[in-house]
Amino acid sequence: MSESTLNENNQSKESKAEEELKEKQEVNGTDIAPEAEQESEEGLKESKHKAHKESKAGKLEEELANLNDKYLRLYSEFDNYKKRTIREKIEMSKMANASLILSMLTVVDDLERAISAFDHENNSQQGYYDGLVLILNKFMSILSQNGLEPIKSVGEVFNTDFHEAITLIPSPEPDKKGKVIDEILKGYTLNGKVIRFSKVIVGN
Repeated sequence: MSESTLNENNQSKESKAEEELKEKQEVNGTDIAPEAEQESEEGLKESKHKAHKESKAGKLEEELANLNDKYLRLYSEFDNYKKRTIREKIEMSKMANASLILSMLTVVDDLERAISAFDHENNSQQGYYDGLVLILNKFMSILSQNGLEPIKSVGEVFNTDFHEAITLIPSPEPDKKGKVIDEILKGYTLNGKVIRFSKVIVGN
């Protein structure tokens, strides 16, 4: 083989080696570096996405807490309204017959007047007296079953919540000052509420 042919073969081998080296450099410099950069960008995007998710979850939790608070408030208000309505209905049912009972009290007043004015010296009329007392007691028993109670007056301290003073008179005794001396018209309560005040005379 000639010397020129050997030189050509050596040059060809060197050029191939240079080309292979360039290819390796290109692979190392241009192909691998973009992959690393791409991975970095994907990691950044993922962290941003995660942060966005956490922020959204925080907002949803806050909205849920607000809605839960509003629900509890509404439930409490409704429960109070329901209880108040039930109480009002009970009160209305208790006082529904107040006007009827109040009109019946005039009959009670007449019976009591008839009994107090009865002549006990006339023995022949004792049966009438006993009959009136029996009727009055039965009548008052029925009314008391419906919540009617008489107001105590004579000897009690004058109280504007239950008594209506007709007049003031000098107290016959010092300890009766400011107390009810006499009762002109008996007062009554219905289920704890005054439906008629006692008309009384008060010691001064």
